[in-house]
Amino acid sequence: MSRVSRIGLQVPLRWTLRGRVFENSDMTQFIRKMVWAVCFLWSAGNGSLAAQATERPNIWFCIADDWSYPHAGVFWDKVVRTPNIDRLARQGMVFTNAFCAAPSCTPSRAAILTGRYPHELEQGGNLWSFLPTKFKVVPDVLEDAGYAVGHTRKGWGPGNFRAGGRERNPAGPNFRSFGEFLEKSGGKPIWFWFGSQDPHRPYVRGSGAKAGLEAAKVDVPKVWPDTPEIRNDILDYYFEVERFDREIGELLADLEKAGKLKNTIVIVTADNGMPFPRAKANLYDLGARVPLVVWGPGVKRGTSDAFVNLADLGPTFLEFAGVKPVSEMSARSIASLVRGEKQEKREMVFLERERHANVRKGDLSYPSRAVRTKEFLYIRNLRPERWPAGDPEMHHSVGPYGDCDNSPTKAFIVEKREAAGVENLFQLGFGKRPAEELYDLEDDTAQMKNVATDAKYAEVKDALRRALNEWMKRTNDPRVDEKNDAWSAYDYFGGAGPRPARVTE
Repeated sequence: MSRVSRIGLQVPLRWTLRGRVFENSDMTQFIRKMVWAVCFLWSAGNGSLAAQATERPNIWFCIADDWSYPHAGVFWDKVVRTPNIDRLARQGMVFTNAFCAAPSCTPSRAAILTGRYPHELEQGGNLWSFLPTKFKVVPDVLEDAGYAVGHTRKGWGPGNFRAGGRERNPAGPNFRSFGEFLEKSGGKPIWFWFGSQDPHRPYVRGSGAKAGLEAAKVDVPKVWPDTPEIRNDILDYYFEVERFDREIGELLADLEKAGKLKNTIVIVTADNGMPFPRAKANLYDLGARVPLVVWGPGVKRGTSDAFVNLADLGPTFLEFAGVKPVSEMSARSIASLVRGEKQEKREMVFLERERHANVRKGDLSYPSRAVRTKEFLYIRNLRPERWPAGDPEMHHSVGPYGDCDNSPTKAFIVEKREAAGVENLFQLGFGKRPAEELYDLEDDTAQMKNVATDAKYAEVKDALRRALNEWMKRTNDPRVDEKNDAWSAYDYFGGAGPRPARVTE
């Protein structure tokens, strides 16, 4: 059996038709079960508890800022300590193939809130943008259905939501703390967005080592040099991941004290990958693959290797709440997976990016689309003549190669770019890329060897290309028209020079 057959891509058109049928049958099944008036099953290690049908679940969404898979204890990272996330994972559902819709804060968060892919959201597909009011967001829908909704710290953004005609952040009204929100929830079921700003840069240098994390145990990704500077930069990132975990523990205690924990579904994930070269703002796994854990009543314990796009969380929130789905949502709920019910195979996920920071002359985007399966990653770079990490000279924001956050790791690679052992890694992180990239994940988990021009992979590449093209057409991606470059013309609301590191609105 060929590897094309094994990944279900032997006849891409047939796959596409099956995809449509599956989606339609999903919707039919969902409508039949729309009011799930039977009880949830509570599973927390001490048996099960039936929740009353009249008790709509609380939903608590915890989203980290720039956190990559597999950096938590539950994913076997041997350095970072995440006991609270690990406890939720042991008692809930762990997803090992979760990917953000776009490896950039604003479009990723917009996709979660709308249940739509970034390319469907016009300005919302860019960083430092706005989300037009015509796109419905989950908090507004749930509020209309009787939920108390709100967020703290970083919600949707960064951007200027008022420029799009909104009176509040798309993540809901802003509260100073979770405690304040609970006090004002008025006994209603709650949907709350806890938007941590960890592990976003800047980091306090040496914070990881000072906290007792061991540099010698760090597994340095092969796309960066293995040096003390870079090992300690990773430790500082881990320090902030641990802080995110501690705050989750504190807020879980607040929920328990308020008597709401037993009827609360908790979702823990991140908006995109870690802020390092060839990670955040890139469609490789370091930039797009994120942790995802779901815990609470009705959640089956276990691990799922289904491919999930975080845009799928939009319809999932609504299904958890028993609320009719928004017809415009193109993503698919994962509630049935969370409950341990059968769902059609999810063997691939589609990824994309547009303009991240404003770092190219002419305010240009760097558009890319990708499809990720268990065995392959295929990327189409739609403007390969542009610099993927930003122009070598500062244009407007951040600095040279500004789509990569400034850091000790970036500085080392850029400064040592001509040194033996670094030159190739510099090209991988900052050099221009071909129109097509293909990575064989059986042999190249680090995604460093592009085999797109290897005749051995011609059949696989053709199948993945066609699957990607069909998805773009089916979801009305404006980039189907190769001349369309709308995202380069949209307003950029970030300031010139170094980008603010902490943004709440």
